[in-house]
Amino acid sequence: MVLLGVAAYLYPLRWDLTEDKRYSLGQPTKELLGGLDSPVQIEVLLDGDLNSGFRRLRRATVELIDEMSRYGRVHMTDVQEGSTEGLQPTVIHEREQNGKTAQTTVYPYAKIHYRGRQTVVTLLKNNRALTGEQNLNKSIENLEYVFAEAIHSISRDTIARIAFLEGHGELDEADVYDVSRQLSRYFDVDRGALTDDVQALAPYKVVIVAAPQKPLSERDKYILDQYVMHGGRVLWALDGVRLSEDMLSESGMTPVIPLELNLTDMLFRYGVRINSTLVQDLQCMTIPVDVSGEAGQPQYQPMPWTYAPLLLTASGSPVTKDVMQVSSVFTSTIDTVGGSADIRKEVLLATSTASRQTHAPAEIDLNKIQVDPQYFVSAYLPVAVRLEGEFPSAFSHRMIPEGLTDNDRLERSVHTRQLVVASGSVLLNHWHQGQPLPVGYDRYTGIQFGNRDFVVNAVLDLADDSGLIGLREKTIALRLLNDRRAHQSRALIQTISVLIPLLLIGLLAISVLIIRRRKYILS
Repeated sequence: MVLLGVAAYLYPLRWDLTEDKRYSLGQPTKELLGGLDSPVQIEVLLDGDLNSGFRRLRRATVELIDEMSRYGRVHMTDVQEGSTEGLQPTVIHEREQNGKTAQTTVYPYAKIHYRGRQTVVTLLKNNRALTGEQNLNKSIENLEYVFAEAIHSISRDTIARIAFLEGHGELDEADVYDVSRQLSRYFDVDRGALTDDVQALAPYKVVIVAAPQKPLSERDKYILDQYVMHGGRVLWALDGVRLSEDMLSESGMTPVIPLELNLTDMLFRYGVRINSTLVQDLQCMTIPVDVSGEAGQPQYQPMPWTYAPLLLTASGSPVTKDVMQVSSVFTSTIDTVGGSADIRKEVLLATSTASRQTHAPAEIDLNKIQVDPQYFVSAYLPVAVRLEGEFPSAFSHRMIPEGLTDNDRLERSVHTRQLVVASGSVLLNHWHQGQPLPVGYDRYTGIQFGNRDFVVNAVLDLADDSGLIGLREKTIALRLLNDRRAHQSRALIQTISVLIPLLLIGLLAISVLIIRRRKYILS
């Protein structure tokens, strides 16, 4: 028994018998923790007088850290004085049984320390489309990924580089300021135009092509193509049509024509085609419209702007799992083409069940916009597609463009990934009074849509070689009590919970006595 006790202490064994494996770590997390060469200290700031939901979140956090300590040098430390400075607290409003409202302030954060470096992770997800219990459950699901990604970022000695492509009328630095700032937490972010150097993109983990307005030359296409062939990853955010927003705001109408970027043949080889269409959707953003008439005082009312669809996110992908709807404007659609078994295609963003598309050339006339549901009969039109596999070169059996020299040309790519989005507006942030607004933020309603999470997750997925992004697929079943029924039947539930165990123990004791009496009387 002593030897078994010593062995159990030195080599602890645990079996996770839960259906959703909520107490088990993923293999990428175990490999990450096993490779740490210095201890990791974690301060959990979520403490104090917590309600049952936040106590469950804290308990899940502590249990996760305890499980991580079994695979690496991870330790939970006491909260230091002043640790909450600079952090925005969360205020919880709860209604008690007597009808009074209680207010509690909590800090749903954890600080991670490693080799003198420090980072802060947010434990609580706040999706306005979900209830408080659902948000807490989603937060618990996401804990392993949040901690693993933070430890991975703080423990690495080199930082991967990504680049925004320039030179073809792409979104400028101010237009993608918020996205760049968010990505700078994980990568070194550069910008630049292509030169005659075929290997110019080799140092970059991911290249982002953000809404070009001018056609790409054959030289630039070849450099991008060979970048993909050698394992490069590209996020394509491309518009399918061209229109004038200035003309639309001044005259109320604008022509819509196809946007020719000289990329159709290249993307077709990779397995997708961006259509020259314009999407309308009844599930859309709203804009303030003056309904008072010319003579009266301005009276603004929110009206649906069907050319700004709110895109649905795929629940089965780690890129879009638990991500809110993604806002967009003047969006096109994507078709998947080709039947190559070497390329896996996954739709990440799509329109709602009440949408329609118009093929360019066409026009937008604000006086003729149809919002009658009978015209919106299309459903789930693809807007973003993730591609993974081995891609054929767009320049297979073709001459190298003039002015380029390439001694390492490939006709087929190594295993790699790409993401194609048929709207550059997904990355676009606006400015207000000289300050950048978050990407996906609607300043008229104050709602933050999921653009930021989608873009950051997409780039992390493209750059991921360790499999950490797959941890976001973890799902924990939400099993909630009926609060109203629980309060109404509180006395009955408490009585049953106390009396039934005592009754069972009593019956067991009586049965033992009867058996003993019979046994010894007969003997």
